[in-house]
Amino acid sequence: MSANSLSASLPSPSFAQRYGLVFASCALAAILLARVPEGLSIAGWRMVGLLIFSVIIWMTEAVSYPVSAAVIMSLMAFLLGLSPDPSNPTATAVMGTSKGLTMALGGFSNPAFALVGGAVFIAAAMMKTGLDRRIALSVLSRIGTTANRIIAGVIITGFVLSFFVPSTTARVSCLVPIVMGIIAALGIDRKSRLAAIMMIATAQADSIWNVGIKTAAAQNMIAVGFIKSQLGVTLSWMSWFIAAAPFAAIMSIVLYCVMIRAIPPQTTDMADGHSAVKKALADLGPIKAEEKRLMALSMILLGFWATEGSFFGFEVHPFDTSTTTISAISIMLLPWVGVMTWTEAQKNIPWGTVVLFGLGISLGSALLSTQAVSWIAKMVVSVFGLENLSSVLIIAILAAFLIIIHLGFASATALSAAMIPIVIATLQSVKTPGINVIGMTMILQWVISFGFILPVNAPQNMVAYGTDTFEVRDFIRTGIPLTIAAYVLILILSATYWKWLGLS
Repeated sequence: MSANSLSASLPSPSFAQRYGLVFASCALAAILLARVPEGLSIAGWRMVGLLIFSVIIWMTEAVSYPVSAAVIMSLMAFLLGLSPDPSNPTATAVMGTSKGLTMALGGFSNPAFALVGGAVFIAAAMMKTGLDRRIALSVLSRIGTTANRIIAGVIITGFVLSFFVPSTTARVSCLVPIVMGIIAALGIDRKSRLAAIMMIATAQADSIWNVGIKTAAAQNMIAVGFIKSQLGVTLSWMSWFIAAAPFAAIMSIVLYCVMIRAIPPQTTDMADGHSAVKKALADLGPIKAEEKRLMALSMILLGFWATEGSFFGFEVHPFDTSTTTISAISIMLLPWVGVMTWTEAQKNIPWGTVVLFGLGISLGSALLSTQAVSWIAKMVVSVFGLENLSSVLIIAILAAFLIIIHLGFASATALSAAMIPIVIATLQSVKTPGINVIGMTMILQWVISFGFILPVNAPQNMVAYGTDTFEVRDFIRTGIPLTIAAYVLILILSATYWKWLGLS
């Protein structure tokens, strides 16, 4: 294919993509030229401008996320480097770009960054060995042959893989070819309602279990990192699971019901479904030695994750999630006992996601150290009138705000990086007695995973959408009721179960 024909086949950039960088630059320039508000340092005001710049280019997708990370880091180095040190109000000399760059790179030394980096290696190991595919087919082979059972099987498979594959995009990328294989084996029309609900359920189920399992998604690590740095509390894997798993379990049932009712399949009985999955499983052959080693290592690692922290005042072990994950990765890469080489691993690593994650932590940390977050939080409390509201009402207002703003984001990781530091500072500014800042931050982080409405709201949605089995309107038809149900459930659990746990 020639360069001309290739460029002709690519979709034209939207107006927002074409001019997003211009809008972002104008917004940043306007803030830099404006008067610094009373009570905010020059560095803090410039970080407010950089935050707005970041949100605009992330929402418009004017540049790719990895490129945006490089641009934001460069701007941070210069904007902070040419500002007086905010930690020394009497200082007149600028910090220097060396110190500014150090702040811009600070997120890459955060333990949460190490965990996400390790997680993508685990996902790469699953893909290289084929263990993720074997797990998915094994679950599906035990479900049944009717359309309803296959849809339930897709949801259950997403749940099971969430424990072992700490990357939503990787999980969906594993399941999509399997579901497409089932569709082809059964002779189902790719444009049929059954194919549509199977593929949409594949993406939505993984988004739901991003909430239930701490290690299932990178955006969770953003929240965990900021809770640790701002509030001094480490959230264990099990405490997260106990709090969030009931929500994800209920929403999985809701997802099943929504799929069946919103897009009812024309065919319900598929006698060949079971044999198609069995054949795909047989084609994988006997389980290989490297798969056994990876499964054993994954189970051991899951055991360390689940027993992190204290239980009834007794500490099972002193090892944090990041350390155990990095240790497991080192074993996975060793000769003889490992499951892959560095060359095999790096081909399947989404380096752009890793870079964006580190930048997100740096951005939030700089907003904190320059006091920009505190200033923004006061504005949020004032605008929404949150100062003396109950915890449930605060969650209702902020959750609705996050759901709406997520419509413009294609990455929950970017959304978490921009919003979680502000959420924490906002909750700290509320004067209502008994507010649990840590618990309410967790709840609002779970809302950030609600990328249910548009295919562009999450990378896993786009992976599913790329199969051409459904239209955008189909995704919206299921995504809106899912989002409403999730929002209502958030409020119900905030007033009941999570209140009993002391989170709200």
